[in-house]
Amino acid sequence: MARSRRMELLARLPPTWRARFLQLGFNWHPAFRATGGRVHKVSANLQHIVVRLPLRRRTRNINGSLFGGSLFAITDGVHATMLLAGLQRHVIVWDKNAEIQYRRPGYQTLYANFQINPDELDAIRGQLDQYHEAEATFTVQIQDPEGQIYTTVERTIYIADAHFYKQKTQSR
Repeated sequence: MARSRRMELLARLPPTWRARFLQLGFNWHPAFRATGGRVHKVSANLQHIVVRLPLRRRTRNINGSLFGGSLFAITDGVHATMLLAGLQRHVIVWDKNAEIQYRRPGYQTLYANFQINPDELDAIRGQLDQYHEAEATFTVQIQDPEGQIYTTVERTIYIADAHFYKQKTQSR
């Protein structure tokens, strides 16, 4: 319930404050800070987020490139948060599956560009209305400023109406 209260608070803020509040929340959260990544940009509608991962001593592996764990970790929780904000209803959101494909080592600052379009949100709402739960798969490419892809991450997210999820877990 605390998570939904935070989203309700976020929804009551003016749009420009929402984006800043979400950015600060990510950047100051201890687990996200530990990744070495920083939320660089959040759109006013909270459906587009850019995360920056600089090459620093903390994010560098033994070979001098970006640590694979940091590349993977900067993608954790971003789509879930965007879904919580975008669906505008009481839902439970969990990462269900995640896969990463490393294409080349990164020796510079890289960016992850997260986006959820209104059609995707509508499709999820439709599934929630019909089945009370849904799954959505999102692909994020981590790239340099020129658009060269270094890593691709695919995350499957489980979404359920909060009331349905509570009943489902109590029946186990």
